[in-house]
Amino acid sequence: MRSASDDLTARARIRDAAIRAFARDGFDATSLRAIAAAAGVSAALIVHHFGDKNALRAACDDYVVAAFIDDKHELIEAPTTDRIRTALHDLERYGPYIDYLGRMLGDSSPAADRLFDEIVQVTREVLDEQRRAGLLVETSDPEMTTLLMVMLGLAPVMMRTQIGRALGGDQLSRAGMLRMTLPTLELLTHGIYRDSAFLDGAREAMASGEPVSDGTASGGTASGGTASDEGETS
Repeated sequence: MRSASDDLTARARIRDAAIRAFARDGFDATSLRAIAAAAGVSAALIVHHFGDKNALRAACDDYVVAAFIDDKHELIEAPTTDRIRTALHDLERYGPYIDYLGRMLGDSSPAADRLFDEIVQVTREVLDEQRRAGLLVETSDPEMTTLLMVMLGLAPVMMRTQIGRALGGDQLSRAGMLRMTLPTLELLTHGIYRDSAFLDGAREAMASGEPVSDGTASGGTASGGTASDEGETS
């Protein structure tokens, strides 16, 4: 008979094998039999531990999200050089999870929606904790800020091929991550504009009740201005 520790070890092997298989082949194309073979267990043992493939996916989702969020929590009060360096050098651990997120978030299913919602929720919790710790500046819409942070974090995962082509190498490789780290932190810490002109203009337009143009009706720019605004007017 299997001991409790054997069962726990088998459960972890099944979960890890499922994460790799789902990331490589997708959820629909992966069978319990294939996962069982990769984990060195029987399909019946997967059913024993997880019930069915949908429940196994849910367990994988929870585990992958926790793998990223738990490490973010370690950086809340003490973003030390050693901790940041450790995260950058541990891509062997994170690689399968990155592949998993990229594959599973893109399959347009209720499970993908659930995974996205979980990422939003844990991101919200991290930002709330950082806000309480005094690490964040005040923003006009904290919920929208949460969604923007999620989009910023998921873009390299969901657009990995396109970004890699633009950079001439995989952004999620060790070299790519090292290149991305400082510009990302510069953007989050200092922003990119030298002054608040665009922000002040947007606030004034919204306070006046005037609709904010998307720049498409009259050839305007993304910042709400037009070509004539930038040069001399007659």
